[in-house]
Amino acid sequence: MNITFHGAARNVTGSKHLLELGDGTRILLDCGMFQGMGEETEELNEYFGFNPKKVDYMVLSHAHIDHCGLIPRLVAEGFEGPIFCTSATMDLARILMTDSARIQEQDSAYSNKHRRQKNLKELSSLYTEENVFEALRLFKIVEYGEEFDITPRITLKFTDAGHIIGSASVHLSILEDGKFTQLTFSGDVGRYNDLLLKSPQPFAQADYIILESTYGDSLHKDLEPIEDQLKEMIEQTCLVKGGKLIIPAFSVGRTQELLYALNSLELKGILPDVCYYVDSPLSEKATKVLKEHPEVYNKGVQKVLEVDADPFAFKNLRFIEMLAESKALNDDPRPCVIISASGMAEAGRVKHHIKNNISNQRNTILMVGYCEPNSLGGRLSKGDKWVSIFGEEYQVMADVKVIKSMSAHGDYEDLLRFLSCQDPKDVKKIFLVHGEYNVQQNFAERIKTYNFKEVEIPEQHQKVEL
Repeated sequence: MNITFHGAARNVTGSKHLLELGDGTRILLDCGMFQGMGEETEELNEYFGFNPKKVDYMVLSHAHIDHCGLIPRLVAEGFEGPIFCTSATMDLARILMTDSARIQEQDSAYSNKHRRQKNLKELSSLYTEENVFEALRLFKIVEYGEEFDITPRITLKFTDAGHIIGSASVHLSILEDGKFTQLTFSGDVGRYNDLLLKSPQPFAQADYIILESTYGDSLHKDLEPIEDQLKEMIEQTCLVKGGKLIIPAFSVGRTQELLYALNSLELKGILPDVCYYVDSPLSEKATKVLKEHPEVYNKGVQKVLEVDADPFAFKNLRFIEMLAESKALNDDPRPCVIISASGMAEAGRVKHHIKNNISNQRNTILMVGYCEPNSLGGRLSKGDKWVSIFGEEYQVMADVKVIKSMSAHGDYEDLLRFLSCQDPKDVKKIFLVHGEYNVQQNFAERIKTYNFKEVEIPEQHQKVEL
């Protein structure tokens, strides 16, 4: 048995791990799109590193694009097996992959307009909406806690990872040569004090663990609660400076957390009286999906529901659907708050909002989650004074603020707590994925102090025998 790491290897995007059993059976764990990798991104997304036709099964941990975003391309290139996931993940993946196909077509058209003027080669989309529909026909639902036999020798079980709605840690029990091997893939591990979701669940003893490490050297310890920080930034930007607060936010998870926090301010009677826009049709659909799965809410949200039937709605909130309405926001001089996807500011409508507002010192751009260092959000977060947007250079005159504690990824305390259900002496090896290499090196040393002796940080396309 071996596993090859075809993505999220010494970086945080493009999650793909291919397990090959002794009898030749191949199981793909996630099939994510690379995002924010600069000039490498296009090439990384076009080359899987394996033949999709030879993959027998796929297991999807959750619906974020860096975990599901290349599934339609995988199917278009010949994969025909079932794709196992939770019901909420399927609901989200449907809208996220469809939206990704549309964004690719829109961004390609926009970029190619400028590329033609410069006599550059035009870009094409990775896949179409038709490819998405073909992929969705292969999805098979397995709910949390269910022991599902993929084959007579391979059993799958999902536990709640607490990262986004439907997110799961993947547990495979594999029988080979009369012996069982227990393999756990963490997926993305959430927070144990998440605003909305239940905490990650404990899981049975594993022989091998593939563990995410996004914040393996960080603690999410902001001095002020999220609500207070948002209120202060809205007041300073919109009421004092008369500007716009632009918040790049992933459509799934982060946007709903922001709406929940703003709704909490209204329940307390202290929400600043300005206009609030969610400029992302996908975010509206994702919010509806979350409302359809109340079983994922933690006790805090359940308590709010006793006094507020909709914890994601408040005064002056408007969801923007039409593109013309989105463009009109840039011509409207009134102060407001705009929440728009994507979270790394690499695609979607928020990229246009940043382009139109970045050189005005009255405005603020607020980053509320992890950004790959080479992405637009990453460059803004680290303080770059000039950034390239759609091939043009823009001076950063707006304030740039960062709230790291809103990340849906657990910090190193959360990750160690995730591992605490395991007996270290029975874990043969931990593979760290989905993290920057320097972060992973630090986290590996920390894990070893908890008596996990074998920790490996695989490279891109590296094959490891189990």
